[in-house]
Amino acid sequence: MSAPTVYDVAERSGVSIATVSRVYRNPDSVRAQTRDRVLEAARALGYVPSGNARGLASRTTGVLGLCFPDYADPDAETDAEAEAEADDSAVMLYSDQIIRGMERAARRHGYALLIAASLVGGPESLVAKVAGRVDGFAVLARTVPTEDLEVISRRLPVVMLAGPREIDHLDHIEVANSDGERELARHLIRDHGLRRLAFVGGQRESPDAEARFRGYQEACREAGLPVADEPDLRGEMMTQADGERTTDALLDRAAAGRERPQAILFANDQMAIGALHALERRGVRVPDDIAVTGFDGIPLSRMVRPPLTTVRQPMRRLGEEAVELLIQRLADPTRDPVSLMLPVSVARRTSCGCA
Repeated sequence: MSAPTVYDVAERSGVSIATVSRVYRNPDSVRAQTRDRVLEAARALGYVPSGNARGLASRTTGVLGLCFPDYADPDAETDAEAEAEADDSAVMLYSDQIIRGMERAARRHGYALLIAASLVGGPESLVAKVAGRVDGFAVLARTVPTEDLEVISRRLPVVMLAGPREIDHLDHIEVANSDGERELARHLIRDHGLRRLAFVGGQRESPDAEARFRGYQEACREAGLPVADEPDLRGEMMTQADGERTTDALLDRAAAGRERPQAILFANDQMAIGALHALERRGVRVPDDIAVTGFDGIPLSRMVRPPLTTVRQPMRRLGEEAVELLIQRLADPTRDPVSLMLPVSVARRTSCGCA
C-alpha cells in the first residue's frame, strides 16, 4: 500500500492542500477547530509530512533528528553572562550534553543532526519540522504524544530516550535513575550519619524524576527512616528558580516549628544549584548546616561553591548510543527492538560533606 499523501489528508479533512500545509508549517495561522480536524485525519491515515523532494521513501536525507522539550533555564543563562571568564560549558544542560553526544556520533557515520525543541506550535509542529527531513530520529520522553510516535515509526526509525519504554517495538535507552538516587541517599545515611532527609522532585509526569524518588524511598526504608509517598516538594520545571523556591519553603517550615532537614536531595542539578543560592542568601552553611545533592552531573555542578555532590549520568553517551541504534535500524529495519539501561555513578563532593 502506498504512503498517504497531503492530498489524502486534505480530502479526508475537507480542506484545501494549502490549509494542510499551513497546519504543519505555521499552525498558529489556522483556526484551532480546522487544525484539529486536519491533524486527526493525518493520524488516522498514518500521514507524515515530507520536508524535501527525496521524501521519506528514499531515506537518503543524510540527516538524523533529535526532538526534546525545551527546558532552557534563564537563571543559569543570566548567571553565566555575569561571569565574564566563565567556561561556555558551565551552562550546558541535560539536553545540550545529549546533543553533543549525538553530533559526535552522527559525524562519525557521515550524518548531520537536525535539532527541534518543542516551544511554539506544539508537538505536531515539532514532528512536521523533523519527521519529513530526516532518515531517523531520537525523541526525549514526554516530547511527542505516543499516538504520533506510533504513526511516525511506521515510516522512520525512532529511538526513545529516557523514561519508561512506552512503545514496545521502538528502540529505547534510559539510565539507572532509581539505582543512582538510592546509592546517593545511602551515602548520606551510612557515611555521613544523616537521618532527617528531604526530597524535592519534579512533575509527576516526569518518569526520570519519579524513578529517582523511588530510589530515595528505597534507601530510607532500608535504613528504617520514615518516608512519605510523595516528595516533600516538587519543582514543576526543575529550574534553578524552582530550587530556590522549594528551599525557601523548607526553611520557612523549619522556622514555623518543624525540624529542619539535615540534607535536601534534589531530582536534578539545576534545582540543587538554585538551593545553594537560597541557602547562602539566608545564611545557612553548606554542608555544615544542611547537605545538598543533585542528579545529572551537568558541568556547572563542578563549578559552583561548594561543588555539588550529584549522580552523574552519561548524557553524551546517551546521545551517542541513540545514533548507533538509529544507524543499526537503518541498516536492518527488521531486527528486534533494543532496550538499553546505562549505568550512573555518584560524584562525592563538598556539598554533602565529602572532601
